Amino acid sequence: MQGVLDGHGAAFTPVGPDTDPSALTALRVGDPIGDDIALVVATSGTTGVPKGALLTGTSLVSSATATHDRLGGPGSWLLALPPHHIAGIQVLVRSLVSGTAPVQLDVATGFDVTRLPAAVAALGSGRRYTSLVATQLAKALTVPEAAAALAELDAVLLGGGPTPQRILDAAVAAGVRVVRTYGMSETAGGCVYDGEPLPGVRLRIGDDGRIAIGGPTLAQGYRNPVEPDPFAEAGWFMTNDLGALDSSGHLTVLGRADDAISTGGLTVLPGPVEAVLSTHPAVAECAVFGIDDDRLGQRVVAAVVVAGATPPTLESLRAHVAESLDITAAPREVHVVAALPRRGIGKLDRKALIQQLSAEGIA
Repeated sequence: MQGVLDGHGAAFTPVGPDTDPSALTALRVGDPIGDDIALVVATSGTTGVPKGALLTGTSLVSSATATHDRLGGPGSWLLALPPHHIAGIQVLVRSLVSGTAPVQLDVATGFDVTRLPAAVAALGSGRRYTSLVATQLAKALTVPEAAAALAELDAVLLGGGPTPQRILDAAVAAGVRVVRTYGMSETAGGCVYDGEPLPGVRLRIGDDGRIAIGGPTLAQGYRNPVEPDPFAEAGWFMTNDLGALDSSGHLTVLGRADDAISTGGLTVLPGPVEAVLSTHPAVAECAVFGIDDDRLGQRVVAAVVVAGATPPTLESLRAHVAESLDITAAPREVHVVAALPRRGIGKLDRKALIQQLSAEGIA
């Protein structure tokens, strides 16, 4: 991989056991490609043909270097994510840039938190880091030995989507130094840490509220370009995420534009509602979405995984949301599910959830 980063090797497409062979065909693996392309990272492909982010060695190394600058210097990395996803790929790149060998946890059969203490010890001395998603962190925090091992690290990067506040609070209580990251394959992984852009990364909010990202970590575009092209403006990538920048340049990610719910003439974003619902004592996990409504256009619906034995009532959830948000954002339906469907490295699959509930006749 070092040769690829230096521009001396052929580009490759990282694959894992869950990679659909048709995706490789769609990404034209083996066909000619730009000399400066290091990796073609398959995107989720949930909307059809996978787009394939074209990452150069420069963008990957720029991301790794900026990460180390932000965290306090190079170090040893624990690989606890699949190495064919961008978050896992960047653990490998950061290790190469640091001149260290990553310690890998076998995640093919699940995230075995009992192995964390030995894996952290194997990192040796000096600065030590790892990158996780929220479901992994939540699982580790339930095992004291695993939580103590994570607390020994200088930073635990946390990406893959929003994290419930109760998990963040539990991490603080356990002494785990969590850094929340925001980014995607098109930005060579996380490029905003705890709301602050990494060195060299530029942010702006478009007139439609979407987040635009610029800087040296950007991909050159897509193997399979789409219309409208989010890379159309040179030096910028227009995401499909809504956000806000305060006067100091701190970014708050509000959610995806295509997840917005139009109800009664007002717009409700699922993210803030989910954040509030997650603080309800009877809610372990939740997802919020909209379904068609003859009167409102769409109505706000919540699916919850119960914490404990007693499911929360709709009335208690509505009252809980109304304490922090406008009553319009409060769910008008609640459905208890055993688990929330997820994809990739743990991102909520909202479309699959809606399909699941629709098949059950309740959405």
